[in-house]
Amino acid sequence: MLTNPVLFSVIIMSILCLLKLNVIISLIIAAIAGGLLAGMPIDKIMETLIGGMGGNAETALSYILLGALAAAIHKTGLATILSRKIANTIKGKGTVLLVLIAIISCFSQNLIPVHIAFIPILIPPLLSVMNRLQIDRRGAACALTFGLKAPYVALPLGFGLIFHGIIADEMTANGMQMAKNAVWKGMWMPGLGMVVGLLVAIFISYRKPRSYKIVDHIEDKKDVIENTISFSSKHCVALLGALAALVIQITIGSLPLGAIVGLMIMIIFRAIKWSDIDELMSSGIGMMGFIAFVMLVASGYANVIRETGGVEDLVNAAAYMMAGSKLIAAIVMILLGLIITMGIGTSFGTIPIIAVIYVPLCLKVGFSPLATTVMIGTAAALGDAGSPASDSTLGPTSGLNVDGQHDHIWDTCVPTFLHYNIPLVIFGVMGAMIF
Repeated sequence: MLTNPVLFSVIIMSILCLLKLNVIISLIIAAIAGGLLAGMPIDKIMETLIGGMGGNAETALSYILLGALAAAIHKTGLATILSRKIANTIKGKGTVLLVLIAIISCFSQNLIPVHIAFIPILIPPLLSVMNRLQIDRRGAACALTFGLKAPYVALPLGFGLIFHGIIADEMTANGMQMAKNAVWKGMWMPGLGMVVGLLVAIFISYRKPRSYKIVDHIEDKKDVIENTISFSSKHCVALLGALAALVIQITIGSLPLGAIVGLMIMIIFRAIKWSDIDELMSSGIGMMGFIAFVMLVASGYANVIRETGGVEDLVNAAAYMMAGSKLIAAIVMILLGLIITMGIGTSFGTIPIIAVIYVPLCLKVGFSPLATTVMIGTAAALGDAGSPASDSTLGPTSGLNVDGQHDHIWDTCVPTFLHYNIPLVIFGVMGAMIF
Protein backbone atom coordinates (compact mmCIF):
# COMPACT_ATOMS: atom_id res chain seq x y z
CA MET A 1 0.00 0.00 0.00
CA LEU A 2 2.92 2.36 0.60
CA THR A 3 3.63 2.36 -3.14
CA ASN A 4 0.04 3.26 -3.97
CA PRO A 5 0.08 6.56 -5.92
CA VAL A 6 -2.94 7.99 -4.08
CA LEU A 7 -1.56 7.29 -0.60
CA PHE A 8 1.92 8.46 -1.62
CA SER A 9 0.55 11.66 -3.13
CA VAL A 10 -1.62 12.52 -0.11
CA ILE A 11 1.32 11.95 2.25
CA ILE A 12 3.52 14.24 0.11
CA MET A 13 0.81 16.92 0.06
CA SER A 14 0.29 16.73 3.83
CA ILE A 15 3.99 16.91 4.64
CA LEU A 16 4.60 19.87 2.33
CA CYS A 17 1.62 21.75 3.77
CA LEU A 18 2.76 21.07 7.33
CA LEU A 19 6.15 22.48 6.35
CA LYS A 20 4.24 25.64 5.36
CA LEU A 21 4.85 25.35 1.64
CA ASN A 22 2.13 27.21 -0.27
CA VAL A 23 -0.95 24.99 -0.66
CA ILE A 24 -1.16 25.51 -4.42
CA ILE A 25 2.48 24.51 -4.95
CA SER A 26 2.03 21.56 -2.57
CA LEU A 27 -0.94 20.30 -4.59
CA ILE A 28 0.95 20.57 -7.88
CA ILE A 29 4.03 18.76 -6.51
CA ALA A 30 1.85 16.04 -4.92
CA ALA A 31 -0.04 15.56 -8.20
CA ILE A 32 3.20 15.18 -10.13
CA ALA A 33 4.60 12.75 -7.54
CA GLY A 34 1.47 10.59 -7.59
CA GLY A 35 1.27 10.63 -11.38
CA LEU A 36 4.91 9.66 -11.82
CA LEU A 37 4.56 6.78 -9.35
CA ALA A 38 1.56 5.56 -11.36
CA GLY A 39 3.68 5.60 -14.53
CA MET A 40 2.05 8.64 -16.14
CA PRO A 41 4.28 10.77 -18.42
CA ILE A 42 4.98 14.23 -17.02
CA ASP A 43 3.24 15.96 -19.94
CA LYS A 44 0.16 13.77 -19.40
CA ILE A 45 0.14 14.65 -15.69
CA MET A 46 0.21 18.38 -16.40
CA GLU A 47 -2.43 18.02 -19.11
CA THR A 48 -4.69 16.09 -16.72
CA LEU A 49 -4.04 18.60 -13.93
CA ILE A 50 -4.83 21.65 -16.05
CA GLY A 51 -7.73 19.94 -17.82
CA GLY A 52 -9.33 19.05 -14.49
CA MET A 53 -9.17 22.59 -13.14
CA GLY A 54 -12.38 23.46 -14.95
CA GLY A 55 -14.30 21.23 -12.55
CA ASN A 56 -14.27 23.96 -9.93
CA ALA A 57 -14.45 26.97 -12.27
CA GLU A 58 -17.92 28.00 -11.13
CA THR A 59 -16.92 27.60 -7.49
CA ALA A 60 -13.83 29.76 -8.00
CA LEU A 61 -15.84 32.50 -9.73
CA SER A 62 -18.45 32.30 -6.97
CA TYR A 63 -15.88 32.87 -4.26
CA ILE A 64 -14.40 35.95 -5.94
CA LEU A 65 -17.81 37.52 -6.55
CA LEU A 66 -18.94 36.65 -3.04
CA GLY A 67 -15.78 38.31 -1.77
CA ALA A 68 -16.73 41.46 -3.69
CA LEU A 69 -20.27 41.27 -2.28
CA ALA A 70 -18.85 40.87 1.23
CA ALA A 71 -16.58 43.88 0.68
CA ALA A 72 -19.56 45.93 -0.50
CA ILE A 73 -21.65 44.97 2.54
CA HIS A 74 -18.72 45.77 4.81
CA LYS A 75 -18.28 49.18 3.13
CA THR A 76 -21.89 50.13 3.91
CA GLY A 77 -21.26 49.41 7.59
CA LEU A 78 -23.96 46.73 7.86
CA ALA A 79 -21.46 44.07 8.95
CA THR A 80 -20.12 46.40 11.65
CA ILE A 81 -23.62 46.95 13.03
CA LEU A 82 -24.18 43.18 13.05
CA SER A 83 -20.90 42.59 14.89
CA ARG A 84 -21.86 45.26 17.46
CA LYS A 85 -25.19 43.50 18.08
CA ILE A 86 -23.41 40.18 18.54
CA ALA A 87 -20.84 41.78 20.86
CA ASN A 88 -23.64 43.19 23.02
CA THR A 89 -25.37 39.80 23.07
CA ILE A 90 -22.39 37.77 24.30
CA LYS A 91 -21.63 40.23 27.15
CA GLY A 92 -17.88 39.64 27.09
CA LYS A 93 -17.98 35.83 27.16
CA GLY A 94 -15.69 34.32 24.55
CA THR A 95 -17.12 30.81 24.76
CA VAL A 96 -20.61 32.18 24.12
CA LEU A 97 -19.34 33.88 20.96
CA LEU A 98 -17.75 30.65 19.70
CA VAL A 99 -20.95 28.70 20.35
CA LEU A 100 -22.93 31.42 18.55
CA ILE A 101 -20.55 31.26 15.57
CA ALA A 102 -21.01 27.48 15.42
CA ILE A 103 -24.82 27.87 15.45
CA ILE A 104 -24.79 30.54 12.72
CA SER A 105 -22.44 28.35 10.69
CA CYS A 106 -24.86 25.42 11.05
CA PHE A 107 -27.68 27.56 9.64
CA SER A 108 -25.53 28.14 6.53
CA GLN A 109 -25.96 24.46 5.63
CA ASN A 110 -29.71 24.00 6.05
CA LEU A 111 -31.88 26.92 7.22
CA ILE A 112 -30.20 29.42 4.87
CA PRO A 113 -27.98 27.22 2.63
CA VAL A 114 -25.24 29.67 1.63
CA HIS A 115 -22.32 27.42 2.71
CA ILE A 116 -19.19 29.55 3.28
CA ALA A 117 -20.63 32.72 1.71
CA PHE A 118 -21.47 34.19 5.14
CA ILE A 119 -17.90 33.95 6.47
CA PRO A 120 -16.29 36.95 4.71
CA ILE A 121 -19.33 39.03 5.66
CA LEU A 122 -19.67 38.08 9.34
CA ILE A 123 -16.22 37.14 10.64
CA PRO A 124 -13.89 40.08 9.71
CA PRO A 125 -15.97 42.65 11.63
CA LEU A 126 -15.97 40.30 14.64
CA LEU A 127 -12.18 40.07 14.80
CA SER A 128 -11.98 43.27 16.85
CA VAL A 129 -14.36 41.74 19.42
CA MET A 130 -12.44 38.48 19.39
CA ASN A 131 -9.15 40.31 19.88
CA ARG A 132 -10.48 42.27 22.86
CA LEU A 133 -11.72 39.03 24.43
CA GLN A 134 -8.42 37.29 23.54
CA ILE A 135 -10.29 34.43 21.89
CA ASP A 136 -8.05 31.76 20.39
CA ARG A 137 -8.91 31.80 16.69
CA ARG A 138 -8.17 28.09 16.45
CA GLY A 139 -11.33 27.59 18.50
CA ALA A 140 -13.19 29.89 16.10
CA ALA A 141 -11.90 27.84 13.15
CA CYS A 142 -13.21 24.68 14.81
CA ALA A 143 -16.58 26.35 15.44
CA LEU A 144 -16.88 27.42 11.80
CA THR A 145 -15.78 24.06 10.38
CA PHE A 146 -18.20 22.26 12.69
CA GLY A 147 -21.10 24.27 11.26
CA LEU A 148 -19.91 23.67 7.71
CA LYS A 149 -19.75 19.88 8.16
CA ALA A 150 -21.85 18.49 11.00
CA PRO A 151 -25.28 19.54 9.63
CA TYR A 152 -24.82 17.83 6.25
CA VAL A 153 -23.31 14.77 7.94
CA ALA A 154 -26.20 14.25 10.38
CA LEU A 155 -29.29 16.10 9.14
CA PRO A 156 -31.31 15.51 5.92
CA LEU A 157 -31.83 19.25 5.40
CA GLY A 158 -30.29 21.65 2.89
CA PHE A 159 -26.89 20.37 1.82
CA GLY A 160 -27.48 17.40 4.11
CA LEU A 161 -30.39 16.27 1.96
CA ILE A 162 -28.05 16.28 -1.05
CA PHE A 163 -25.34 14.41 0.85
CA HIS A 164 -27.75 11.78 2.16
CA GLY A 165 -29.34 11.49 -1.28
CA ILE A 166 -25.98 10.73 -2.90
CA ILE A 167 -25.27 8.06 -0.28
CA ALA A 168 -28.67 6.40 -0.81
CA ASP A 169 -28.50 6.59 -4.60
CA GLU A 170 -24.97 5.19 -4.82
CA MET A 171 -25.71 2.36 -2.41
CA THR A 172 -28.84 1.41 -4.36
CA ALA A 173 -26.95 1.64 -7.67
CA ASN A 174 -24.32 -0.77 -6.35
CA GLY A 175 -26.70 -3.45 -5.12
CA MET A 176 -27.81 -2.43 -1.61
CA GLN A 177 -31.20 -0.78 -1.21
CA MET A 178 -31.25 2.35 0.96
CA ALA A 179 -33.95 5.02 1.22
CA LYS A 180 -32.85 8.65 1.28
CA ASN A 181 -35.02 9.42 4.30
CA ALA A 182 -33.43 6.58 6.29
CA VAL A 183 -29.78 7.65 6.00
CA TRP A 184 -29.98 9.99 9.02
CA LYS A 185 -30.87 7.03 11.26
CA GLY A 186 -27.24 5.96 11.07
CA MET A 187 -25.47 9.25 10.33
CA TRP A 188 -26.51 10.87 13.62
CA MET A 189 -23.77 8.81 15.24
CA PRO A 190 -20.78 10.41 13.44
CA GLY A 191 -22.60 13.73 13.81
CA LEU A 192 -22.57 13.19 17.58
CA GLY A 193 -18.83 12.59 17.34
CA MET A 194 -18.39 16.02 15.78
CA VAL A 195 -20.38 17.60 18.63
CA VAL A 196 -17.92 16.02 21.07
CA GLY A 197 -15.02 17.41 19.02
CA LEU A 198 -16.55 20.90 19.07
CA LEU A 199 -17.02 20.85 22.85
CA VAL A 200 -13.45 19.68 23.40
CA ALA A 201 -12.11 22.44 21.12
CA ILE A 202 -14.09 25.28 22.73
CA PHE A 203 -14.04 24.27 26.41
CA ILE A 204 -10.71 22.42 26.69
CA SER A 205 -8.19 22.81 23.88
CA TYR A 206 -8.57 26.51 23.09
CA ARG A 207 -10.22 27.98 26.18
CA LYS A 208 -7.07 29.82 27.30
CA PRO A 209 -6.67 33.48 26.19
CA ARG A 210 -4.49 34.17 23.15
CA SER A 211 -3.26 37.65 22.30
CA TYR A 212 -3.29 39.15 18.80
CA LYS A 213 -1.88 42.42 17.52
CA ILE A 214 -4.26 45.31 17.01
CA VAL A 215 -4.44 46.13 13.30
CA ASP A 216 -5.79 49.56 12.35
CA HIS A 217 -8.00 48.47 9.46
CA ILE A 218 -9.52 45.65 11.48
CA GLU A 219 -9.92 47.22 14.92
CA ASP A 220 -12.80 49.67 15.07
CA LYS A 221 -12.45 52.36 17.72
CA LYS A 222 -15.09 51.98 20.38
CA ASP A 223 -16.35 55.55 20.13
CA VAL A 224 -16.71 55.28 16.33
CA ILE A 225 -18.73 52.10 16.59
CA GLU A 226 -21.01 53.36 19.34
CA ASN A 227 -21.58 56.95 18.23
CA THR A 228 -21.35 57.31 14.46
CA ILE A 229 -22.76 54.08 12.97
CA SER A 230 -26.52 53.78 12.98
CA PHE A 231 -28.94 51.85 10.80
CA SER A 232 -29.83 53.82 7.66
CA SER A 233 -31.32 53.41 4.19
CA LYS A 234 -28.04 52.18 2.69
CA HIS A 235 -28.00 49.38 5.24
CA CYS A 236 -31.51 48.39 4.13
CA VAL A 237 -30.23 48.28 0.54
CA ALA A 238 -27.21 46.20 1.57
CA LEU A 239 -29.52 43.80 3.40
CA LEU A 240 -31.78 43.64 0.33
CA GLY A 241 -28.76 42.86 -1.87
CA ALA A 242 -27.65 40.06 0.45
CA LEU A 243 -31.16 38.59 0.56
CA ALA A 244 -31.44 38.78 -3.25
CA ALA A 245 -28.17 36.89 -3.57
CA LEU A 246 -29.52 34.25 -1.18
CA VAL A 247 -32.86 33.87 -2.95
CA ILE A 248 -31.24 33.52 -6.38
CA GLN A 249 -28.81 30.92 -5.06
CA ILE A 250 -31.63 28.85 -3.57
CA THR A 251 -34.10 29.19 -6.47
CA ILE A 252 -31.79 29.17 -9.49
CA GLY A 253 -28.78 27.45 -7.95
CA SER A 254 -26.21 29.96 -9.20
CA LEU A 255 -23.89 31.60 -6.67
CA PRO A 256 -22.17 33.86 -9.26
CA LEU A 257 -25.52 35.18 -10.53
CA GLY A 258 -26.71 35.78 -6.98
CA ALA A 259 -23.57 37.74 -6.10
CA ILE A 260 -23.81 39.85 -9.27
CA VAL A 261 -27.47 40.69 -8.63
CA GLY A 262 -26.68 41.57 -5.00
CA LEU A 263 -23.92 43.93 -6.14
CA MET A 264 -26.11 45.53 -8.81
CA ILE A 265 -28.89 46.21 -6.29
CA MET A 266 -26.43 48.05 -4.05
CA ILE A 267 -25.06 50.03 -6.99
CA ILE A 268 -28.45 50.95 -8.49
CA PHE A 269 -29.85 52.12 -5.15
CA ARG A 270 -26.58 53.90 -4.32
CA ALA A 271 -25.59 51.99 -1.23
CA ILE A 272 -22.18 51.93 -2.88
CA LYS A 273 -20.78 54.25 -5.53
CA TRP A 274 -20.14 53.35 -9.17
CA SER A 275 -16.56 54.55 -8.72
CA ASP A 276 -16.06 52.00 -5.92
CA ILE A 277 -16.64 48.94 -8.12
CA ASP A 278 -12.97 48.43 -9.03
CA GLU A 279 -11.99 48.71 -5.38
CA LEU A 280 -14.65 46.19 -4.36
CA MET A 281 -13.56 43.67 -6.99
CA SER A 282 -9.94 44.06 -5.87
CA SER A 283 -11.07 43.51 -2.29
CA GLY A 284 -13.04 40.44 -3.38
CA ILE A 285 -10.01 38.99 -5.13
CA GLY A 286 -7.82 39.82 -2.15
CA MET A 287 -10.24 38.20 0.28
CA MET A 288 -11.31 35.12 -1.66
CA GLY A 289 -8.99 34.94 -4.67
CA PHE A 290 -6.54 32.58 -2.99
CA ILE A 291 -9.36 30.18 -2.13
CA ALA A 292 -10.58 30.37 -5.72
CA PHE A 293 -7.19 29.37 -7.11
CA VAL A 294 -6.74 26.61 -4.53
CA MET A 295 -10.12 25.16 -5.51
CA LEU A 296 -9.14 25.27 -9.20
CA VAL A 297 -5.84 23.46 -8.58
CA ALA A 298 -7.53 21.03 -6.15
CA SER A 299 -9.97 20.04 -8.90
CA GLY A 300 -7.04 19.36 -11.22
CA TYR A 301 -5.26 17.43 -8.48
CA ALA A 302 -8.34 15.25 -7.91
CA ASN A 303 -8.43 14.59 -11.66
CA VAL A 304 -4.84 13.32 -11.58
CA ILE A 305 -5.62 11.18 -8.51
CA ARG A 306 -8.52 9.52 -10.34
CA GLU A 307 -6.46 8.95 -13.50
CA THR A 308 -3.74 7.10 -11.59
CA GLY A 309 -6.18 4.26 -10.89
CA GLY A 310 -4.82 4.12 -7.37
CA VAL A 311 -8.13 4.55 -5.53
CA GLU A 312 -9.52 1.17 -6.56
CA ASP A 313 -6.16 -0.52 -5.96
CA LEU A 314 -6.01 1.05 -2.50
CA VAL A 315 -9.43 -0.26 -1.51
CA ASN A 316 -8.76 -3.71 -3.00
CA ALA A 317 -5.48 -3.94 -1.09
CA ALA A 318 -7.31 -2.99 2.09
CA ALA A 319 -9.78 -5.84 1.54
CA TYR A 320 -7.03 -8.33 2.27
CA MET A 321 -6.40 -6.67 5.63
CA MET A 322 -9.95 -7.19 6.83
CA ALA A 323 -9.57 -10.93 7.43
CA GLY A 324 -13.36 -11.33 7.61
CA SER A 325 -13.55 -9.27 10.81
CA LYS A 326 -16.30 -6.65 10.96
CA LEU A 327 -14.31 -4.47 13.39
CA ILE A 328 -11.18 -4.50 11.25
CA ALA A 329 -13.26 -3.98 8.10
CA ALA A 330 -15.00 -0.95 9.61
CA ILE A 331 -11.73 0.64 10.76
CA VAL A 332 -9.96 0.01 7.45
CA MET A 333 -12.79 1.29 5.25
CA ILE A 334 -13.32 4.44 7.32
CA LEU A 335 -9.59 5.24 7.41
CA LEU A 336 -9.38 4.72 3.64
CA GLY A 337 -12.02 7.40 3.29
CA LEU A 338 -9.72 9.80 5.13
CA ILE A 339 -6.96 9.25 2.57
CA ILE A 340 -9.26 9.50 -0.45
CA THR A 341 -11.13 12.60 0.74
CA MET A 342 -7.88 14.34 1.73
CA GLY A 343 -6.80 13.84 -1.87
CA ILE A 344 -10.05 14.72 -3.63
CA GLY A 345 -11.01 17.49 -1.18
CA THR A 346 -14.78 16.98 -1.25
CA SER A 347 -17.01 14.67 0.78
CA PHE A 348 -19.74 14.78 -1.86
CA GLY A 349 -17.35 13.79 -4.66
CA THR A 350 -15.85 10.93 -2.65
CA ILE A 351 -19.10 8.96 -2.23
CA PRO A 352 -19.49 7.73 -5.84
CA ILE A 353 -15.84 6.65 -5.87
CA ILE A 354 -15.88 4.58 -2.68
CA ALA A 355 -19.45 3.23 -2.90
CA VAL A 356 -18.58 1.14 -5.95
CA ILE A 357 -16.19 -0.97 -3.88
CA TYR A 358 -17.47 -0.45 -0.33
CA VAL A 359 -20.97 -1.85 -0.96
CA PRO A 360 -19.77 -5.23 -2.31
CA LEU A 361 -17.24 -5.47 0.54
CA CYS A 362 -19.93 -4.74 3.13
CA LEU A 363 -22.23 -7.33 1.60
CA LYS A 364 -19.43 -9.89 1.71
CA VAL A 365 -18.50 -9.17 5.34
CA GLY A 366 -22.17 -9.07 6.41
CA PHE A 367 -22.82 -5.44 7.32
CA SER A 368 -26.41 -4.22 7.39
CA PRO A 369 -27.51 -1.42 5.02
CA LEU A 370 -27.56 1.08 7.90
CA ALA A 371 -24.06 0.07 9.03
CA THR A 372 -22.88 0.41 5.43
CA THR A 373 -24.46 3.85 5.31
CA VAL A 374 -22.50 4.91 8.40
CA MET A 375 -19.21 3.67 6.94
CA ILE A 376 -19.70 5.29 3.54
CA GLY A 377 -20.94 8.57 5.04
CA THR A 378 -18.18 8.72 7.65
CA ALA A 379 -15.49 7.72 5.17
CA ALA A 380 -16.63 10.48 2.83
CA ALA A 381 -16.83 13.11 5.59
CA LEU A 382 -13.38 12.25 6.94
CA GLY A 383 -10.64 14.44 5.55
CA ASP A 384 -12.94 17.28 4.56
CA ALA A 385 -12.10 18.76 7.96
CA GLY A 386 -8.34 19.19 7.94
CA SER A 387 -7.74 19.01 4.19
CA PRO A 388 -5.71 22.05 3.04
CA ALA A 389 -7.74 22.16 -0.18
CA SER A 390 -11.23 21.83 1.34
CA ASP A 391 -13.64 24.76 1.49
CA SER A 392 -14.45 23.60 5.05
CA THR A 393 -10.97 24.83 6.02
CA LEU A 394 -10.34 27.46 3.36
CA GLY A 395 -13.58 29.27 4.24
CA PRO A 396 -12.76 29.77 7.94
CA THR A 397 -9.22 30.87 7.11
CA SER A 398 -10.50 33.49 4.67
CA GLY A 399 -12.40 35.21 7.45
CA LEU A 400 -9.98 34.71 10.33
CA ASN A 401 -6.83 35.70 8.44
CA VAL A 402 -7.97 39.09 7.17
CA ASP A 403 -5.33 40.75 9.37
CA GLY A 404 -2.64 38.16 8.58
CA GLN A 405 -2.59 36.60 12.06
CA HIS A 406 -4.15 33.19 11.34
CA ASP A 407 -2.17 30.42 9.65
CA HIS A 408 -4.19 28.19 7.31
CA ILE A 409 -2.35 24.95 8.12
CA TRP A 410 -1.49 25.21 11.81
CA ASP A 411 -4.43 27.35 12.97
CA THR A 412 -7.23 25.84 10.84
CA CYS A 413 -6.27 22.52 9.22
CA VAL A 414 -4.42 20.86 12.10
CA PRO A 415 -6.95 21.86 14.83
CA THR A 416 -9.97 20.81 12.74
CA PHE A 417 -8.25 17.59 11.66
CA LEU A 418 -7.55 16.56 15.25
CA HIS A 419 -10.88 17.60 16.75
CA TYR A 420 -13.16 16.17 14.05
CA ASN A 421 -11.45 13.33 12.22
CA ILE A 422 -10.54 11.46 15.41
CA PRO A 423 -14.11 11.46 16.85
CA LEU A 424 -15.51 10.75 13.36
CA VAL A 425 -13.40 7.59 13.18
CA ILE A 426 -14.35 6.50 16.70
CA PHE A 427 -18.08 7.19 16.39
CA GLY A 428 -18.17 5.92 12.80
CA VAL A 429 -16.71 2.56 13.83
CA MET A 430 -19.10 2.43 16.81
CA GLY A 431 -22.03 3.12 14.49
CA ALA A 432 -20.93 0.42 12.04
CA MET A 433 -20.75 -2.13 14.85
CA ILE A 434 -24.00 -1.08 16.58
CA PHE A 435 -26.21 -0.88 13.49
